[in-house]
Amino acid sequence: MADHYEVLGVDRNATPEEIKKAYRRLARELHPDVNPSPEASERFKEVTHAYDVLSDPQQRQQYDRGPMPGFGGGGGAAGFGDIFDAFFGGAQQQRQGPRSRRERGQDALLRLEVELDDIVFGVQRDIEVDTAILCETCQGSCCAPGTSPQTCDICHGSGQIQRTVRSLLGNVMTSSPCGTCRGYGTVIPNPCPTCQGQGRVRARRTIPVEIPAGVDTGIRLQMPGQGEVGPAGGPNGDLYLEVKVRHHDVYSRNGDDLLATLEVQMADAILGTSTTIAGLDGDVQVEVRPGIQSADVITIKDRGVTRLRGSGRGDLKIGVQVVTPTKLSHKERELIEKFASGRKHDAPQLSQFQQGLFGKLRDRFLNF
Repeated sequence: MADHYEVLGVDRNATPEEIKKAYRRLARELHPDVNPSPEASERFKEVTHAYDVLSDPQQRQQYDRGPMPGFGGGGGAAGFGDIFDAFFGGAQQQRQGPRSRRERGQDALLRLEVELDDIVFGVQRDIEVDTAILCETCQGSCCAPGTSPQTCDICHGSGQIQRTVRSLLGNVMTSSPCGTCRGYGTVIPNPCPTCQGQGRVRARRTIPVEIPAGVDTGIRLQMPGQGEVGPAGGPNGDLYLEVKVRHHDVYSRNGDDLLATLEVQMADAILGTSTTIAGLDGDVQVEVRPGIQSADVITIKDRGVTRLRGSGRGDLKIGVQVVTPTKLSHKERELIEKFASGRKHDAPQLSQFQQGLFGKLRDRFLNF
């Protein structure tokens, strides 16, 4: 990197006023409004940067001092941290070098709604995500094509500025992040025009998602490395998908079991019948035994949800609801009356609450 004094054309002992005059003279010659050539534009950037450094007393002093021992300049005397470590067993954390521009991207959380049918065996879905992706122009370098970062001429690549501070122990050398390069040790004079020097851009991308069988509402699926890309092309964060299973009009779920209600006409409940119902994974044959009662449960083995952890499937449990006809023809009524008169039965009476019909209705699925 060119010497700032040479860029401005002044002596190293130049006064602030001489530095200002030199900058104004060069600015009038090189400003883009006066000289639009690419060479003048680059030269103007160098002149402006040199003036920014040399017009600030603190930055000029640091620039004149050159690289500090232990911060990229090699050499000599140990700093206070080294002395402290020698006496106290290295308890103080050693100074670190310049920090990297590349950082890990943030994690992302999305909510994903799935159908109950999808979780019986699992399903693959494509989801669209608005996230940060790698800049194709600079490939994460943050620099315009054909350019590269330059060593900071204030901290000389260390990312730190040292200062001498008076204390009870005497003069102590302290360090803090360089304000010019923000602790990176390098500056980017020509940022990438596409990402404005970030190394990443916002975009929408499609991600294939494998939804495993047996997931339930509230479960979070982790997709490592599918979050946003980090600054300067740093590693991707993770993507978390929080699952919500949509309500189904016919079936509900209890653990790995599927629950449904089957309406059975009175005659079929008395005589028994068989029927075919539409399951979530195909037709299901259901046998209704003679004399079945409301709130009885018919269990179809291994027709529930595939277990998320383990093997096999849950069951399909069908609660029976016997439907009593409310409108009878004259002939139907005669037949029912004849049927009733030929049977000896007790009058309606109360039964124990927990063992009666209402208790069965309440616990019809849980007890099977």
